[in-house]
Formats: sequence, C-alpha cells, structure tokens
Amino acid sequence: MTEKKSNYTLPIIVMFLLYFMIAFVTNFAGSMGTIVKNQFGVSNALALLGLAVNFIAYAFMGIPAGIILKRKGYKFTSLCAVVVGLVGVAIQWISGPMESFAVYIIGAFVAGFSMCMLNIVVNPMLNTLGGGGNRGNQLNLFGSAFNSIGGTLAPILLGYLLGGIAIESATVPDAAPAMIAAMVIFAAAFLVIALTKIPEPHMETAEEKATRLAGNATKDAYSPLSFRHFILGAIAIFFYVGAEVGIPFVGGLYMNAPVEAGGAGLPSALAGALVGAYWFLMMCGRFLGGAIGGKVSSKVMLSTVATVAFCLILGVMCIPQEVALNLNLSSIGMVGDVPVKMLCMVLCGLCTSVMWGCIFNLSTEGLGKYIPMASGIYMVMVCGGALSFVQGMLADSIGYLGSYGLVLFSLAYILFYALAGSKNVNKDIPVE
Repeated sequence: MTEKKSNYTLPIIVMFLLYFMIAFVTNFAGSMGTIVKNQFGVSNALALLGLAVNFIAYAFMGIPAGIILKRKGYKFTSLCAVVVGLVGVAIQWISGPMESFAVYIIGAFVAGFSMCMLNIVVNPMLNTLGGGGNRGNQLNLFGSAFNSIGGTLAPILLGYLLGGIAIESATVPDAAPAMIAAMVIFAAAFLVIALTKIPEPHMETAEEKATRLAGNATKDAYSPLSFRHFILGAIAIFFYVGAEVGIPFVGGLYMNAPVEAGGAGLPSALAGALVGAYWFLMMCGRFLGGAIGGKVSSKVMLSTVATVAFCLILGVMCIPQEVALNLNLSSIGMVGDVPVKMLCMVLCGLCTSVMWGCIFNLSTEGLGKYIPMASGIYMVMVCGGALSFVQGMLADSIGYLGSYGLVLFSLAYILFYALAGSKNVNKDIPVE
C-alpha cells in the first residue's frame, strides 16, 4: 500500500501544476483588460470580453472534452490541453502587431478551451488518486490552493514584465514578455506531462473501443444524468462560480462608486486592496481546507462554509455604511475607514475557497465509469460565471447591495445541496 501511494506522488504533482496553470491563464486574461482597452480603444465591457469568452468556452468544450478523456485518457487530454493553451496565448500575442481586437478575442476563446480541458483532467484525477472520499477532497483542495497561487501571480508577473510601463498606458506589444513567459510555462508543462506516467482508471477498454469502432456499441442505459446527486451538484457548481466571481466583482464596483451614486466612495487603492484580500483569503482557505480535508467530510465542510458565507452576505447587505473600522496597514494599501460590511465581503473568500472541491467530490461520489463524462458536464456549468453579469444588471436596477440577493440565493442552494441534495439515491445503478 505504501509503495502504491509513493508511485502516485509525481502524477499528483503534475495535477497540481495543471491546477496552477488554469488560474494563471484565466487571471492573465483578466489582467489584460486594461491593456486591451488601451491597444484597441474599446469600451470597458469589451475590454473584459477576453475574460468572458474564457468562461463561455467551457459551455462549448465541456462535453467534447469529456468524450476525449474517456476515449484517450488523462495524459493525452492533458497534452492536448497544454498545446491548445499555448496556441491560444500565441494568437493573443500576435493580435497586437496585427492591430486586431477580433484576433485577440479568438485567442482568448481558444485559451478557454484549454482551461476547460485542464479542469476536466485535474478534478477527477486528483479525486481518483486520493481514493475518493475525504482523501480525494483533500487533494482537490490542495490543488485549488495552487490554483489560487497561479491566479495571484499572473497579474504580478504581468506588471513585472512590463518593465516599468504603467499598466494604464501599456499596449499588447508591451505585454509580449509576459505572453512569452506564459508560452514557456505551457511548453515546460508539456515536457513534464509527456515524461510522467499517469494512471488511466477511466479510459475505455480495448474491447469497448473495438465495439465502438465496429459500430456495434450499445447505448448505455445510464449516464451521469441518471444520478440525482450529480444533477443537483452540477447546478450547485453553476451557482458557486457565479457567487465566487460576483462577490468581489460587485464589491469592487460598490467601493469605488461615489456615495451619491449609491457606492461607498472609498479610495481606489483601498478598494483594490480589499478585493485583493478576498482572493488572498481564498488561497489561505484552500491550504487550510487541504490540511483538514482528510479528517472532515465534504458534506460537513460545505454545509459549514455555506452557512457562514450566507451570514456574511447578510452582513454586507444589512450592516450600516457608517459602521467602519480604521485600518492603517500601509504595507498592503489598507489605509482609512473600512466599512465593516466590506470586511464581511473579504471574509467570504475563506468560505468560497473550499466549495469547488467539496461540490465536485460530493457530486461524483459513486459514479464510477461515468466520472469522465460527468466531469465534462460539470465543466459546462462553469459558465455560471455569467451570473456576475446578471448581478451587475441587478446593481444597476436595485443598487449594489440589493444585488447581493442573488448571491444569497446561490448560497442557500449550495447549503441545500450539502445537507440534502448530495445524497446518492441511485446506488442501484451499475458503475463498473
């Protein structure tokens, strides 16, 4: 047993590397927003389109990637994803010299395909390497922590490689060193994956492949959608992604908006530091969750953080703006009177940090051979990030704070899933 675990060490490290790359490339696209606006003279909404199409790509690639995973396995899918990601970044790179906003968006969309394929690989692979249950959830939580590191480093690396050029005045060619660095990371990942032996527990057998190619394959009577707890879990991940992005996104708009416009009117540096603190606490929460994930069940962990997050969002909505704390943390930009309601927003990062791994673990438990296709369906639901746009529309119509009602609804559903919806009531379905 000890030898088997040691043999899985390198594959686990590779999965952590892929987790890192997912957030690195996604947040790189988000950080490029201001640069794209400078380069092409587009609106704020179009400047964020590169990030949006990263999420939209999941809806297109989720199911096909699940099929690739089933037929070709984890290693082949990983290698394809890395190549696609390299191509996507390269397309974005050449959009600057070509002076083409459309080319940039195409590149971002292609990079989104890569992120979807990588997600489809790492979640079930880590869950499988951990043997499912608490250990599988623990590995996914540690992987999520590396995901947060990648997301944190992306804008830092971009700023550093701009060579002293202010991001507000930079153009796409100025970001070329950062894009080259991203492509180098992809190339290095390809070599590491190619040289690593990765277990293939869910790839179709030679008999299944021969039957499929002969056209004699019989349609399986069941699918991941035959499991109630998976369907409800897929819905939960849709709401989770929307809440995870919407909480800091709308919070940033609220803090930067003037008081007469219904905002908090905080200095931009302070508002940015608070939003950054949300993502930092997500990273901390994932390391903490990974440390205790082997001892605490996914159900207990998810129900606890969903309850705490629900209470914190109520605080965001209900605590008066005048209730504030004076902070003087000049080293991280937090200087001034900070509304307590915004500190509640920041603390939500600790709660959202572990939700992804918990939901995935609960929703795929007991699926067996249906896990690859389930992972594909699961990735389609990442398009729930579009809920942040819906929350933004609510902010325009009923106010910034009122829009958090959508987040409350999302958290209430996640709590329902943790307490009741995650129970596998379809154990009679054969999964071997």
